Amino acid sequence: MSIKPWSYSKLKAFDTCPKQFYHTHILKEFPYQETEATRYGNEFHTAAEKYIRDGEPLPNKFAFAQKVLDSLQAKDGEKLCEKKFGLTERLEACEFDAPDVWFRGIADLLIIDGDLAWVIDYKTGKSARYADAGQLELMALAVFAHYPQVLRVRAGLLFVVSNEIVKTKYTNLDVRALWEKWLSKYHALDKCAEHDTWNPKPSGLCRKHCPVVECPHNGAH
Repeated sequence: MSIKPWSYSKLKAFDTCPKQFYHTHILKEFPYQETEATRYGNEFHTAAEKYIRDGEPLPNKFAFAQKVLDSLQAKDGEKLCEKKFGLTERLEACEFDAPDVWFRGIADLLIIDGDLAWVIDYKTGKSARYADAGQLELMALAVFAHYPQVLRVRAGLLFVVSNEIVKTKYTNLDVRALWEKWLSKYHALDKCAEHDTWNPKPSGLCRKHCPVVECPHNGAH
């Protein structure tokens, strides 16, 4: 079975629970359903993109974020909104929809300024308390592959509602170590697919947040 292309969100779902991943991402038994929170997040992303790229005023309900978006707009460099990245299995740059695409990622905002790049991911959650900067590592790796002149990446998860930012930074010297980490995670997923074995990983999320009701760990029984 094919698990390609993979992404940060797909790998994170697998890490949460292989069995749930199998039912949701392989069998696709549970179609995506938009919630109020995801709708709000999508609306903000669209508004931020139009503000940075086109200079379109922010809707009143997102006016609170204008100051921080202005600070991003003021940075030197070419600004690319919703930048799509693709990588082949040889870790080489390719188009997002290329026939041999192996990894996919999207940067909410990418700024290229000579040998420096900024990668920003907008978050509309209420707190940065449980922030996971892993996606920033993958975005940095994608930037280094697509823009060979970039030697440094400064990245951040920007929590616009709580006005917090989780900052990280990378250099091109970090590439090998970062790929060793993420390839190890990917190979765990690939091994499950190869043997078609998807064991459950029980957690506190089983009882109320898992749609796979036939799983013995699901609280719906």
